[in-house]
Amino acid sequence: MRVSVFGLGYVGCVTAACLARAGHEVVGVDVNPDKVAMINDGTSPIVEPGLGELLRDVVEGKQLRATASSLDAVEASDIALICVGTPGRPNGQLDTSALERVGDGIGGALRARPRAYTVVLRSTVLPGTTERVLLSALRAGAGPDAEGSVRVAVNPEFMREGSSLRDYATPAFTLVGTDEPETADILRSLYVAVEAPFVHTTVRTAEMAKYVSNAFHALKVCFANEIADACETLGADAQDVMRVFMMDRKLNISDAYLRPGFAFGGSCLPKDLRALIYAAGAADLTLPVLNAIMPSNDGQIRRGLDAVLRTRKRRVGVVGLSFKAGTDDLRESPMVLLVEALIGKGCDVRVLDRNVSIARLVGANRRYIEEEIPHIASLICESPETLVDHAEVLVISNAGEEAAAVLSRVRPDHQVIDLTRGALRRTPATTAAD
Repeated sequence: MRVSVFGLGYVGCVTAACLARAGHEVVGVDVNPDKVAMINDGTSPIVEPGLGELLRDVVEGKQLRATASSLDAVEASDIALICVGTPGRPNGQLDTSALERVGDGIGGALRARPRAYTVVLRSTVLPGTTERVLLSALRAGAGPDAEGSVRVAVNPEFMREGSSLRDYATPAFTLVGTDEPETADILRSLYVAVEAPFVHTTVRTAEMAKYVSNAFHALKVCFANEIADACETLGADAQDVMRVFMMDRKLNISDAYLRPGFAFGGSCLPKDLRALIYAAGAADLTLPVLNAIMPSNDGQIRRGLDAVLRTRKRRVGVVGLSFKAGTDDLRESPMVLLVEALIGKGCDVRVLDRNVSIARLVGANRRYIEEEIPHIASLICESPETLVDHAEVLVISNAGEEAAAVLSRVRPDHQVIDLTRGALRRTPATTAAD
């Protein structure tokens, strides 16, 4: 394929060199004449293991050249990959001025091009940037006549400095966001030599995925360091503790607990988190990340409460009361807290949860109900029909058979609040918490 790569910084250089190595005819584009000259001399403008040798080989083989002209690059290619920087301003806002300039330049070059052209955004941008910035710039440059001839996709990179050539060749996946299946097929062909699953999704999902990944990586670094601080304070070996922690590939290093939904609760997570924070505090150790977990969890409960109250309806039906689907454990259940808050706000609440029934509860759960929420018996409905008949607003806390039974009976006048954040659209087997 004939490919142009706009921006010859870290991502652009690696991308251009690897595409050339795969047999594509690549033109690199940059406004910096020194970078253009270095590429054409087969010299890497950045320090990255193996990149200098690769650039020399593909330039000598006539598979890669560089230019400062957008017109030259667009004329010599059928697909453009934009790899320009999107630096952050002091307040965190992205600076997309380079993206605007490149988009306008590509658009202007397309005025003289009758054939369809594909533009792929590889730079890291927030959801909505492709539509708001790139498409606007392309249209401004190309004019109204080129409206239907430009295909657009988002293809974020997941490369690490120091191992970028390896990360390019064998990533976890190749992610492409586009609304056009034919554009996805073009990218599938472009990356046919890359050993990874090809993931086709929406533009905004592709834009957001890079930020989610990097935010989680940053969180993991801080988590590991705070745990090390706690270990040192409490007399444990931090390296050995984390070695054991990482051996658990079922819950710890896995997709468990990473499915969007409602707040956590139960008899373990809140208690153990508080105990660890208390022990650290008693030793004058501050753990900012761990200390932020409970307030963040409380915020999810407040969001649920606000969502119900915004409906300005009084009769509320709640599906699921226990802290986790498939159990009868009400200890520190966020749904109990939500129901209590709704009652305190004057709502008439009914609950459907077949696992939570006074006649079947014993021990700690019975005592919890009798001591903390003694009126629970009056809130329990025995059937989905009873709950639906009562409610103006239906609150779904988990995806399961009871939720499906209630939703199948929803009337047009009902308002449904989905605390599962979309899990209701999927099968229970793929969304239930482990």
